[in-house]
Amino acid sequence: MVLFILHETAYGYALFERVESDEVAQLTPEMQEAFTDPSRFAKMVKVRAFTPFQSAAHALQNINDVSEGIVNDFLRGFLAENLPSSSSKKKVLQLGVVEKALAGAIKDALSVDCVSDETVFELVRGIRAHSDKLLKGLKSGELERAQLGLAHSYSRAKVKFNVHRSDNMIIQAIALLDQSDKDINKFAMRVREWYAWHFPELSKLVSDHYTYARLVLEIGDKSSLSDGDAAKIGKVLVEGAALAGDTSPLNPALADMIIAGARASMGSDISKIDLMTVRNFATQLVAMYEQRARLSAYLSGKMNIVAPNLASLIGNTVGARLIAHAGSLTNLAKYPASTVQILGAEKALFRALKTKSKTPKYGLIYHASAIGKTDSKNKGRISRYLANKCSIASRIDCFSDEPTTLFGAALRGQVDNRVEFYASGEKPLKNADVMEAVLKSIKKSPVSADIEKDAKKKKRSHSDEEDSEEEQKSSKKEKKEKKDKKDKKDKKEKENEKKDKKEKKH
Repeated sequence: MVLFILHETAYGYALFERVESDEVAQLTPEMQEAFTDPSRFAKMVKVRAFTPFQSAAHALQNINDVSEGIVNDFLRGFLAENLPSSSSKKKVLQLGVVEKALAGAIKDALSVDCVSDETVFELVRGIRAHSDKLLKGLKSGELERAQLGLAHSYSRAKVKFNVHRSDNMIIQAIALLDQSDKDINKFAMRVREWYAWHFPELSKLVSDHYTYARLVLEIGDKSSLSDGDAAKIGKVLVEGAALAGDTSPLNPALADMIIAGARASMGSDISKIDLMTVRNFATQLVAMYEQRARLSAYLSGKMNIVAPNLASLIGNTVGARLIAHAGSLTNLAKYPASTVQILGAEKALFRALKTKSKTPKYGLIYHASAIGKTDSKNKGRISRYLANKCSIASRIDCFSDEPTTLFGAALRGQVDNRVEFYASGEKPLKNADVMEAVLKSIKKSPVSADIEKDAKKKKRSHSDEEDSEEEQKSSKKEKKEKKDKKDKKDKKEKENEKKDKKEKKH
């Protein structure tokens, strides 16, 4: 058996032939030592052929094809030219390839028996270690520099053409947002406990952490409060409610209640150095809240660009968590609705399967507003329905050419109708009717109009071709009928001539 080894380098393709064929002793310690010695390893393999790449761009193209298991014309020509024909029955030809996908492609393209076993891996390991000595004509260090340059180009191309790069921003933003929430809660509880020694009544009057921290900065020492500070405290309360998104009307007497509470407070006095430390800590907490608000706005903008329909359906935060848990929007679009439904509840699912108990009904989508306003007996049904709509919305966002929120709004309306159906029994609209209405409402762009014109032209040309084919068929049929008639006529004439001859003889 003759074994050839295909080795891909940064300079080009090399084809080696194994000289010694002791496969049994290949993995022994003695043979492993021989692999490390260049002179001994040179006796095991010899260079059969080598072809360099034409340029750095050509090298990058070939290495991309190798990684994807594609046999391009350059590699096909190299192997076809240098591999001997396997017509001889005495010698069996095999080609060793490290990449299994490439081995299968070469086998299909050139009908060569390709192997990717331990023997091939060991030989390639030795070839890589001694490439600069086996491939003559290369100067010392040239191969390493070429490998480094190709590695940089390959990595740069992969990062540049990463289709999930926008998804990565969403994944990092939602991870940072969750971490910010945890840190803010810890910092806020520490500020409350610290300042409560001086003004304990404020914790009962103000529940929002951001507003509380702003009031700590505004009030400072409770003994300095007076009736004239009510306007400042009221302004802080309004700004805190606006940042928290609380649309409920504020208690107009809350500022007066805080001032009255400060006068009748049972808290202890505080020194200037302690108050300064607490106020510095509260300043950091306020900055963290403002940073979180900016990060939330950034996430909302990214979701409106990357996954607008999913954001319209289930919200920015929950949609971003689904994308982050799936790894990318493409992965989420590939998931079935049953997987989207329990995404985030994997531990509970496997625990239920192990103990043969009830499986979870929902995962991350539990935080959606549609599930929150549904009765407990219908939460499982609405979560299954919502997961189905999330799967549709993610696929529209992933594979549509022009982003739009119309589908997400329509799907959100369907979910709301389904919630009303569970509550009142009112029959919801069909999904086909809703999608058809959305498609009609989308205005056609000039690009789509051009595409439609091209489609009509193709249809006309196709119909013309069909007409010409029908005409050809009909003409052929007519010619055949005429020929058959002529043949019948000739046959009859011949028969009549024979009859006349017989009659003449008689």
